[in-house]
Amino acid sequence: MTQNPSTHEEKVRSFWDRYLKILHESGVRPPSDRWMVIRAEHYIAAYPDRKLADQSPENVDAYLAELGRQPGLKDWQFRQAVDAIRNLFILAGVNWLEQVDWEHWRASARGLAPNHPTVARDYLPLPGGQTLATDDPSLASLRQTHGPLLERVIRTLRARGYAIRTEQTYLHWILRYLGSIGQREATDAGAEEVATFLEYLAVERKVSASTQNLALNALVFLYREVLKREDLNLGEFARAKRPRRLPTVLTHAEVTALLARLTGTQRLMASLMYGTGMRLMECVRLRVQDVDFGYGQITVRDAKGGKDRVVPLPERTVEELRAHLARVRDLHRADLQAGGGEVYLPEALGRKYPSAGKDWRWQYVFPSGRLSTDPRGGTRRRHHLHENALQKAVNRAAREAGITKRTGTHALRHSFATHLLQAGYDIRTVQELLGHADVSTTMIYTHVLNRGGKGVKSPLDTLV
Repeated sequence: MTQNPSTHEEKVRSFWDRYLKILHESGVRPPSDRWMVIRAEHYIAAYPDRKLADQSPENVDAYLAELGRQPGLKDWQFRQAVDAIRNLFILAGVNWLEQVDWEHWRASARGLAPNHPTVARDYLPLPGGQTLATDDPSLASLRQTHGPLLERVIRTLRARGYAIRTEQTYLHWILRYLGSIGQREATDAGAEEVATFLEYLAVERKVSASTQNLALNALVFLYREVLKREDLNLGEFARAKRPRRLPTVLTHAEVTALLARLTGTQRLMASLMYGTGMRLMECVRLRVQDVDFGYGQITVRDAKGGKDRVVPLPERTVEELRAHLARVRDLHRADLQAGGGEVYLPEALGRKYPSAGKDWRWQYVFPSGRLSTDPRGGTRRRHHLHENALQKAVNRAAREAGITKRTGTHALRHSFATHLLQAGYDIRTVQELLGHADVSTTMIYTHVLNRGGKGVKSPLDTLV
């Protein structure tokens, strides 16, 4: 029996009215609501022969993976599509809604910018001193004016193997310093101007001691390593006070509560950070070949100071990590079938081994759900997830868990070290696992080992 056209139209209208109501209740406002309707309609059109109630998480993942391969899709458009589809299935009332890793797909919306530390050196080569070392537009004219000097700085930094983040930070402070001396060249200035600039940062800008020291290191590098000036004697200048900060350490109960409020890929990443002591960028940059299930370990490559180290693979994560890598491999195979499947390779490895970029071993353990375009050659690659997503997720989970400590991703590393020391592991072992060059850095975690303040029992507790 053919359905009455008017009745069908009324059902369709009622469906979208209810969908708009869900959007508005979740805080979506015009004109974004109409765009989300369009995104939802595109999804429905992709499966014309299947009702929403008959679909599965695999259908959603396959659609979003294919959407992520489309060039020219902006970050906000992809995130909008993810939210539109999620609300679509909220309306459909499916019982598998949380089986889709929505937070992973939302996190995939943010790609790596050309000046991101992972890709900056290859994506931003040196075209006559032009560089995107800083996003501060006020420094753009200084970059242009002092281009040749900045190119010398960059070449010297790279010849000495400095990390890309150090390079970006040094360039920022050198540019700020050049701006402070006006029209003069750096070669015409010296110790007096440097001391004045550093004092200005401490007194006027009220920067922290660590920030002032960064600026100092950058300017010492400029004069001694680049300009070959050995006469830089700064003498006395106002130094920012260096407060003694203790690391934030979570209790076992707090770690449990925090992880319980994370889901999917973000929970796995946070679990690995706590279970291995990895830094945030070490976690997001993991490659498939770095995970050794046989020996139960993870190799952290090119960590701080350019060193490799080995950390334990937590047994509790093995099954989940295997399942995660199986999904990543399916995604990689689909990329290969679509003519892609390439990943970014550092340190000119892509030129040395042209086919390695498509090798499964080199793929990221935590890849983005979207492909990115190389701004130089237009190559489509799948980068790792942007670290900002995990940072936000951990902060949100800590708030939901009622943790009042200042909790970020690095607190998981602090907690790893402290809990190992509490369990009786040797401090030298912990130092090696953390990748610290000096054991004195690791010693800061011993502050928690004495129960209470310095192990002292409060006199209040002795009152009868």
